[in-house]
Amino acid sequence: MWAMAKGEFTSEHRDNYLGFVWAVINPLLLGLAYFLIFGLLLGTARGIDNFITFLTAGLFTYALFSLALTSGSKSLMSKMSLIRSMQFPRVLPPLVAVLSAFVSQLPAFGVLLLIALWDQDWQVTWSWLLYPVALFIVLVMGLGIAMLTARLVHAIRDLANLMPLVVRLLRYVSGVFFSIELQIERLQAPELVALALQYQPAAVSLTLVRETIWNPAAPDLLTWAIGGGWALLFFVVGFVFFWRGEGSYGRA
Repeated sequence: MWAMAKGEFTSEHRDNYLGFVWAVINPLLLGLAYFLIFGLLLGTARGIDNFITFLTAGLFTYALFSLALTSGSKSLMSKMSLIRSMQFPRVLPPLVAVLSAFVSQLPAFGVLLLIALWDQDWQVTWSWLLYPVALFIVLVMGLGIAMLTARLVHAIRDLANLMPLVVRLLRYVSGVFFSIELQIERLQAPELVALALQYQPAAVSLTLVRETIWNPAAPDLLTWAIGGGWALLFFVVGFVFFWRGEGSYGRA
């Protein structure tokens, strides 16, 4: 499974002159574009210290979350010829899709550490030790989401067309380039709406990673408990839901 994930990452960059360097260049260019558009032109940086770290942490983490959603949902359909010709655990395609997305994002997460160091005057605290833990929670959540959506798209093919819309919607309500807390305070949103925005899976994923390296302080135990709960829930429910439909995969 790990070999397949690395193989997909290698094949993705095989035909580029710069090869794997694009795995670093692409996130940097994306971060620069978002900083110019949202941070400077639209002014979402107001009230946020060390906005560059805040923004890139959100962008890179959401990229992994969105890849798990889009690639995972189409994983069974894209491997249909392989599924029909070979006997292997059908759960491999969605798991490999997410692992491949994780491998492709590893250079970006390494660059994120350098950005955070530069943006915050090279200060490191003990909370940085939780950085890989936060990434692991996001990865497990992505694995569960991929298993859930893979079976749904296999059963109802038209759902694949809705996944890009879901990804865009979550991007705009999960605080990728703005602070949810500041917007809730500014708009005086109802408490129920505020809780839903702050603790939905995508927003929690971004918060977990940010808490470790952006203006690091004592982690919010409630956020980490909710994040871990989402990851466990998605993984267990996703695995059982996927496994129950395994006999139908590959049939015309």
